[in-house]
Amino acid sequence: MRKTLILILGITILQLIFSCKSQYSKTELKNNFSTEQISDLNKITDFFKNQICENKKSVFKTCFSKILPELLENGWQPILKKVDFEQQKELYNSISKSTFNEIWEFGKATYPDTGLELKSLSSKYNGKYQKYLSELGKNNAEIKKYADRLIATGDFESMGLLQQRIYKNPKEFDLNNPNIQLLIAVHYLTQNDQQKRTDKWKSE
Repeated sequence: MRKTLILILGITILQLIFSCKSQYSKTELKNNFSTEQISDLNKITDFFKNQICENKKSVFKTCFSKILPELLENGWQPILKKVDFEQQKELYNSISKSTFNEIWEFGKATYPDTGLELKSLSSKYNGKYQKYLSELGKNNAEIKKYADRLIATGDFESMGLLQQRIYKNPKEFDLNNPNIQLLIAVHYLTQNDQQKRTDKWKSE
């Protein structure tokens, strides 16, 4: 009898865990990306989490919540400190080119004071990632604002708006939601790239 109760309890706990992991919609991902691309997107989220976590066993929400106050105060500086750009470039090489090209494209950043022209990472116009965000935004007003701005400007804003939105609207930015985790990872990895890349621009 005791073994039966333990077994039932164990099954119940597993069902609860499975239910918690499955409560977030994967429809938008599946509607916009192939199975291989979704695997690549998971790599991007996992890489970002591992970079910002002091304890690699911590969950995404715990790690990001810990650095959010510093993000609010100092912009993306905490990301620059924590994310290793050489390892980030290795991440790019570990995912398919098709996945990269559906999220990002390179443009030219010109510095008038020096005349320097460097490659700069920006959002791929009309790529699958933008379409994915737009679909997520149909059920989330804050993501809609974020997606609309990204599509209109072609760039991931650097004025600290995202961390302000996350802080002020925790229900819309549920840090346990894999969709929100991916949005955050892509956003801050892009900013890290923009700040650290020193490749000179070459016209194709």
